[in-house]
Amino acid sequence: MNRHLIKRHIERADAQVINRLGEAGTATVHEAIGRVGYVGPFLRPIQQDTKIAGSAVTVLSHPGDNMLIHAAVEMCGEGDILVVTNTAPSTHGMFGDLLATSLMARGVRGLVIDAGVRDTADLRSMGFPVWTQHVSCQGTVKNTPGSVNVPVILGGVTVQPGDVICADDDGVVVVERADAAWALEQSDARIAKEAVMRDRLAAGELGVDIYGLRQKLIDLGVEYID
Repeated sequence: MNRHLIKRHIERADAQVINRLGEAGTATVHEAIGRVGYVGPFLRPIQQDTKIAGSAVTVLSHPGDNMLIHAAVEMCGEGDILVVTNTAPSTHGMFGDLLATSLMARGVRGLVIDAGVRDTADLRSMGFPVWTQHVSCQGTVKNTPGSVNVPVILGGVTVQPGDVICADDDGVVVVERADAAWALEQSDARIAKEAVMRDRLAAGELGVDIYGLRQKLIDLGVEYID
């Protein structure tokens, strides 16, 4: 028999580190940590121009049943992001404005869910950001057990409770909690490097020369003709 657990307390990364990873953005963080942690293009934001990061409170739920989301609200705190996964594919609208109201009261920064959400206009007007696989008015029930704050799989990426979730217009990236400070160092270094590169490109230098691609093109058999 499978155990269904709700873990009350989890470890979280340093709040300042989390905030700065959010400011760096998913593209920078993903590249900086070795192109890992990206959950894939199947999760899209319902809003635009939002960049956040927070500690993952995880949910493993049954498709079409949002009881464990309600249970997870109590486990959430300031600066968290709720990460909801399902034991099988689900297109149900498992989350709406009422749950968002409850999460906002606890300081939760957003939701990442591999099923669907509804009340999207309300969610946007409330300023509660969501990354989701589906938008659907299909309702749910509250009958099936599940777990909160256990390891879950999101787009092939393992999410541990307390991992850092970075989310913006470009997608969702997971940073392991223990690697958060290192990830920030790598991201800062990449931002500094890109600033130098941006100045060189703005001055008229070409990427094919800066990156040493001209000879590589020739070596690959690409011919320049007039």
